[in-house]
Amino acid sequence: MLEPSHNNELPVIPGKRYFTIGEVAELCAVKAHVLRYWEQEFPQLSPVKRRGNRRYYQRADVITIRQIRSLLYDQGYTIGGAKQKLSSHEVKDDTSQYKQLIRQMITELEDVLDVLNAPLR
Repeated sequence: MLEPSHNNELPVIPGKRYFTIGEVAELCAVKAHVLRYWEQEFPQLSPVKRRGNRRYYQRADVITIRQIRSLLYDQGYTIGGAKQKLSSHEVKDDTSQYKQLIRQMITELEDVLDVLNAPLR
């Protein structure tokens, strides 16, 4: 199981290139049907589709989904308001995404440090 991160109790995003819709649903604490709906509403979300229309999300997609989730669930925006906020320059300049990335990197580096400091067998 994934360790919870230090922010919003969401799991740490693993260092993978692609994520299935089920993995993203778990990482972002939303249901898969909500993700499919958000794809229709937010042009920023465009997962890669492969065999049988299976969706594969990249790390940037997961971060965007977490931003959308925060706008809708934590900050109380409507879908329209969240769309406007995401498409404006405010979000691009917003430091919250960078803070989330930095926290993620710190967690991953701490994990690497734990592995390096583990006694040899």
